[in-house]
Amino acid sequence: MTEQQNIFLAKSEVKAGDLEHKRKIAFNIDKYNSSVIKGKHQFENLDYARRKAKNVKWKVIEQLDTYLEQFEASFIKRGGKVIWAETIEQAQQAILQICREKGTTQVVKAKSMVTEEIHLNSFLGQNGIESVETDLGEYIQQLDGEAPYHIVTPAMHKSKEDVARVFYERLGTEPNLSPGEITKIAREKLRAKYLTAGVGITGGNFLLADIGGVCVTENEGNARLCTSFPATHIAVVGIEKILPSVNDLQLFWPLLATFGTGQQVTVYNTIFTGPRKSDETDGPEEMYVILLDNGRTNLLRKEVRESMYCIRCGSCLNACPVYKNIGGHAYGATYSGPIGSVITPHMQGMAEYKHLSYASSLCGNCTEVCPLKINIHEMLLANRGIAVAEHHTTAMETTAWKLWKVAMLNRALLNAGGPALKSKVVNRVFKNSWAKHRDGLQFAGKSFAKMWKEQRG
Repeated sequence: MTEQQNIFLAKSEVKAGDLEHKRKIAFNIDKYNSSVIKGKHQFENLDYARRKAKNVKWKVIEQLDTYLEQFEASFIKRGGKVIWAETIEQAQQAILQICREKGTTQVVKAKSMVTEEIHLNSFLGQNGIESVETDLGEYIQQLDGEAPYHIVTPAMHKSKEDVARVFYERLGTEPNLSPGEITKIAREKLRAKYLTAGVGITGGNFLLADIGGVCVTENEGNARLCTSFPATHIAVVGIEKILPSVNDLQLFWPLLATFGTGQQVTVYNTIFTGPRKSDETDGPEEMYVILLDNGRTNLLRKEVRESMYCIRCGSCLNACPVYKNIGGHAYGATYSGPIGSVITPHMQGMAEYKHLSYASSLCGNCTEVCPLKINIHEMLLANRGIAVAEHHTTAMETTAWKLWKVAMLNRALLNAGGPALKSKVVNRVFKNSWAKHRDGLQFAGKSFAKMWKEQRG
């Protein structure tokens, strides 16, 4: 058993038994579900919209190199600069070099899972640069020293009382503040940071190949402040976020809003096509786009290629019975839930993270709710096959499955021994897994085959 698997099992066991944790998650996901039902009403034919979006992503991923080069040429033409980063280290060093060239010791950062992926806050901190999260959920998590809990709602696992506690402990505010008071204090703390930061950093929800555009979607307006006040804007974006044309946004923006938060459209939707022009009054003096691979090209293998279609709406997390029981932090990876379990083993190593693909009932609810109809549960099953084919299983596991196969194909072996003996053997074998938190299995006095024979002769 790998270190990551041990950590996953330990954290999962704690969270699965935490009733208060489950209550908070259930409350927030129930609110999400009711909002999504309303948001879907904006589509006259939702199924057609989802199939069309999937076809667009299929087209762009099949010609990924062409569209990325088109984006690069268009963006450079408008005065922007593009940096290709194959690894986390290359992305980190590129950002550090820009910050040092600008002489800044502080950056402001909009919500971005890809910057979590490259551990940007801790890296910049180690190099004497303060990185401040400006999204309220991310700011709460940063104050509490925790990673985001969810792709879309970083502090989903916290109640308003938990957030008030964080502000009291970290900022010395009055205890038991209301959500309105907490928001006001956060606004006051963060506004000063926008004015003193030399660099603003964002992610990107979509890249537009035809116009060289970076799309940033948000609900608070903090990303616009991050890109308006600092002289330099850095957008760190995964290579899979590419779309062929700006005209595709009329489909993808509503889908992302509906399946992400239940809105018809997100409050702030901005397209950046480069630095501020001579006749413009707003925007940064310089703009960089860092195109991050970090294992994404591994996802182009046919078994999991559809995972590259993901628009990071988080709907599969909210639908997953496993996620709703163990939460986001148990996964031990930047991307949690069903889609995280698909992509993490390929991005961070199958040997260390293959266990995530087994953390699923394969109920298919993730596939059902995905706005792009990605076959997530089938890819989880494919990952299991890949792990076996690449010999990432132990000798004991391989032997156990071989014995199981022999038994399942032999009626005489299945019928051997009485019910009491079978019950004892099975409960002994699975005492540290199935039987640990459940009543032991008890075999019936008569097997189905025996009853069938008695009734039908």
